[in-house]
Amino acid sequence: MVGTPDTPPDATVERWAWDLITSTSLAAKLAPPAVPSAWERDPPMRRVPAPGRPCELRVIAKARARGRSLSSAQGRARALHTFLHHELQAAELMSWALLAFPTSPAELRRGLLRIAGDEVRHMQLYAAHLERLGYAYGSFPVRDWFWERVPSCADVVSFVATMGLGFEAANLEHARAFAARFRTAGDEDGARIQELVGREEEAHVRFGARWFGALTGGLTFQAWASALPHPLSPMLMRGAVIDRDARLRAGFSEPFLDDLEAWQPGS
Repeated sequence: MVGTPDTPPDATVERWAWDLITSTSLAAKLAPPAVPSAWERDPPMRRVPAPGRPCELRVIAKARARGRSLSSAQGRARALHTFLHHELQAAELMSWALLAFPTSPAELRRGLLRIAGDEVRHMQLYAAHLERLGYAYGSFPVRDWFWERVPSCADVVSFVATMGLGFEAANLEHARAFAARFRTAGDEDGARIQELVGREEEAHVRFGARWFGALTGGLTFQAWASALPHPLSPMLMRGAVIDRDARLRAGFSEPFLDDLEAWQPGS
């Protein structure tokens, strides 16, 4: 464990979140203990600067360009490995926000905790399928792409805009596209995992839409784009083809999606 004087008290939700982020044990990352029922009273702001990384993971600064064929087991394993690491970062960053914004509404913080648990479960699905393909978490290098960007969020509105309405919303498109590609490759298990993750991400995005509206007075494209920390832009927060049906179910409006589709750098 990575410890500092700011470590939360034992047997609290905050300590669970802290340990998930800072642990250097791969087993603890993949299967954290049950969440305690007690919340810390009057917790201070804790902005954890970086996650703990198990020795089994080789973190690189920049991913090398590779072909993206899923026709081979190795190609599918590489994709699953990337998705698993994305889910780990999402679980850690939901926990990061819980610690970083302790004065945000209690219901919001409970929602962040619930979503972190979903992301851990997604990690386990990916890890199990990786094993079926003959690989393990750590078989390929990883990049902490989300950690390089999300902790620049100055407040909870910016965090909700970036994670819930940004990266998780983009996953609605990515999950659908990759489900089709896994199925074309004859990997029905991989396709079904992508479809499950995509369905559950809709609830995560809906959570983000609800809280962004509650905290700002309404969800509009301009308000959302303005809340993204520099240098992030709407271009990173969508797939090549927007899944309008999924996004509408997740809480976006038609005018928002029209603006998202039309947005170009410099707009």
